Amino acid sequence: MAKRYGGQYSPDPDSTEVKAPETRPVEASFRGRAPARYAARINILFLLPLLIFFTVFFQPVSEMMTDIAGGAVLLLAAWLLRDGVRAEDAYNERKVARRPAIPRKIFASVLTGVGVGLLIFGGQWTVLNAGLVGALAAGLHLFSFGLDPLKDKGMEGANRFQTERIAKKVEEAEAMLETMHDAIQRTGDRQLIGQVENFQATAREMFRTVEDDPRDLTQARKYLTVYLQGARDATVKYADLHGNTRDYSARSDYIELLTDLDSNFAARTRRMMDSDRTDLDVEIGVLRDRLNRDNLHIDI
Repeated sequence: MAKRYGGQYSPDPDSTEVKAPETRPVEASFRGRAPARYAARINILFLLPLLIFFTVFFQPVSEMMTDIAGGAVLLLAAWLLRDGVRAEDAYNERKVARRPAIPRKIFASVLTGVGVGLLIFGGQWTVLNAGLVGALAAGLHLFSFGLDPLKDKGMEGANRFQTERIAKKVEEAEAMLETMHDAIQRTGDRQLIGQVENFQATAREMFRTVEDDPRDLTQARKYLTVYLQGARDATVKYADLHGNTRDYSARSDYIELLTDLDSNFAARTRRMMDSDRTDLDVEIGVLRDRLNRDNLHIDI
């Protein structure tokens, strides 16, 4: 008599074990993302100071210490430049933004001049040559990468308190989105990373809508604080759980959460835009009635 074969790794239709849910094909998501500026040049600036280690240990102690200090200053300058470019990109993407609190790109240019000057001084021990070459390096650095934004954007002729309030809320919301992205990157799950990036793009559409009309902040406040905080905390906890175990049911629940968040944020943004359109229609209607009462008949 035939007997069904079974074992530890054989499929069992009667088994109650949790199976991995079916996943959709991984889709690359670039919506709402801009290519990184100066990425290659900044990476080169990180690598160049490391070249001094090929020669620094074959010099006298005083020159060796001077060259090491110059290389360290150049690395610090490259790090400040990278952060400054990122801050400038975030500033350019927003319609209402405050200028960066620290002019990182300007500081990076100054530190580049100091670092190059130290390297020249360590090799030649002439202050004049070191100062001239360092000043030239700082000027070229500033010419290549430009200045930091030095004034607030989108706050001219508007309620200063209201615009600063919106800028602060958007900055806090952007920080939560970045925390979500950093946490989900730790999982290495390309599908989840793509879904988080899609949600980031949807949330940023809401940010831009709020910046266009500050009155929308009242409707969006809960989304920019409570819901985003919950999404951030859930993402961090899922990333921690993923690092310890592969729980397919938790992954399925997290995907469902991201889908709900994305659809709800998109729906709220559409309602805010529809409300803005309704307000415009009301204003046009009121203006038309006033003009018609003054015997100035117009068709709008």
